[in-house]
Amino acid sequence: MKVIVPLAGFGKRMRPQTWSRPKPLLNVAGKPLLGHILDKFKPLDVDDAVFIVGWLGDQIQDYVASNYDFKAHYVVQSVLKGQAHALYLAREYLSGPCIIVFVDTLFEADLSALEQTDADAILFTQEVQDPRRFGVVVEEQGRITRLIEKPDGFEYRKAVIGLYYVREGAMLREAVEQVLTRNIQTKGEYYLADAFQAMIDQGAHIISQSVDAWEDCGEPDTLLHTNRWLLDHGRSQEVATRNAILVPPVYVAPTAVIEDSVVGPYATIGDNVHIKDAIVRDAIVDEGSVLESVALEHSLIGRNAVIKGKLHRLNIGDNSQVGVNGDI
Repeated sequence: MKVIVPLAGFGKRMRPQTWSRPKPLLNVAGKPLLGHILDKFKPLDVDDAVFIVGWLGDQIQDYVASNYDFKAHYVVQSVLKGQAHALYLAREYLSGPCIIVFVDTLFEADLSALEQTDADAILFTQEVQDPRRFGVVVEEQGRITRLIEKPDGFEYRKAVIGLYYVREGAMLREAVEQVLTRNIQTKGEYYLADAFQAMIDQGAHIISQSVDAWEDCGEPDTLLHTNRWLLDHGRSQEVATRNAILVPPVYVAPTAVIEDSVVGPYATIGDNVHIKDAIVRDAIVDEGSVLESVALEHSLIGRNAVIKGKLHRLNIGDNSQVGVNGDI
């Protein structure tokens, strides 16, 4: 089994957090997004992981090498031409059973029976109210017959979440090569949906499987929502504090120092963070940051930031300094 992870994007919707690190390494509930995703595949017999990297890809490689022991390969996508283009660059690894997963996708799903399926591919889906910013499937008699990328209407609501299983990667490789050779683009990009459509048109048996949960991590608000969901579902952690109150669920790293403060609910506090005389809730505060005399909520704070004063909502990146009334 191979796991293929395209993650070459710039993460523009998550700036300023992604100026100094790639989006897959943003901290959510005490762990980078990429870590939460890779942990899903620990019960499977994964032989190789393939990472299609771009912006700050060396940080991805360092993180994987430090935390996982499977064989890892890295492919660089220097020009972003879409999902199918990313897989085209990694086509030498598309053979045998393959899982493709995108890093905007945190999910809960049963993966135990993947290798027993008789389908050529499984596309994991969830029904959504507004399908217009997703790819959706059209089904007949239990088989996917058509995929529509970013539909204009609301007729089909089963959205593909960015998780795919292919029983034989060579079939997908041929379809991806066909998409690029024939210059099949949707709204200016080479989409994976068009490759799967090519497989369907050639007779492939492709089905959908619903997931139990799906959390999108592509924007600040959805990242905070995912943080809340993870803390509600077993990722909370508390440590001793100095005359402080922790309101669960929260994640507080063991090296964080919290004194004379109220933290939580739904706060993630990273390593070596120092919080004093503050109220922090519904926020992610990354490693090394200092918060003093602030009331903060619905906020993302990067690494080694210093914030002093009376504030309510922030989205600031690494090494920032923010003060009110000359506090810094």
